[in-house]
Amino acid sequence: MFEEVPERIKRLIFWNAFVPEAGNSLLDETPPHYRALFQQLAEASDDNTVTMPFPIWRENFIQDADLELATRTYGMLSSEPFQPFVDKLPLDRFYSKLHEVGRSYINATEDIALPPGEWGWHPRMSSRLQGARLVQLPGSHEVMFTDPGLLARKIFEAGRD
Repeated sequence: MFEEVPERIKRLIFWNAFVPEAGNSLLDETPPHYRALFQQLAEASDDNTVTMPFPIWRENFIQDADLELATRTYGMLSSEPFQPFVDKLPLDRFYSKLHEVGRSYINATEDIALPPGEWGWHPRMSSRLQGARLVQLPGSHEVMFTDPGLLARKIFEAGRD
C-alpha cells in the first residue's frame, strides 16, 4: 500500500472503488443482499470462490452496453476467491497518511453495482478520502468497455496537478 512509500506516490486515483472503513471487510461495505448472495455462491462452489451471475453483471455492472458487449465481457470474468471479501482490513496507517498524498475519486454516475443511496459509491466511499478531487462521468461500473475514451480523459483529469 502507498503508506509504505508515500513520498513516491503523487496522487491516488480511485474509480468507483471501495474505500473501506478501518477494520471493515469488503463484505461489510456491501448491501445485505449482496452479502448473502456472495456467501451462497462461495458455499456452492468447489473452491470457495464467487462467480457473478450473468443477470447481475448485465443489469447492475454493464447496463449501458448492448447484449453482445455484455455477453462478450462476461466471458472475460473469472471467479473471485471469497476470503478477501471477509478479511478485515487494518487501514489505520492508510488513513493516517492519506493527507500526505493527492487524492481523486472518479464516479461513474450510472454505476449501480452498489445501489444508489445509502450504499452508493458517491458520496459514501468518496468522502472517506478526506477532501479528494471528485471527477464524474456518465456510465456504468464497466464504462471502461462502454466508453473507454471518456474514461481515459477522466483519469487524466483526475491525475492533473
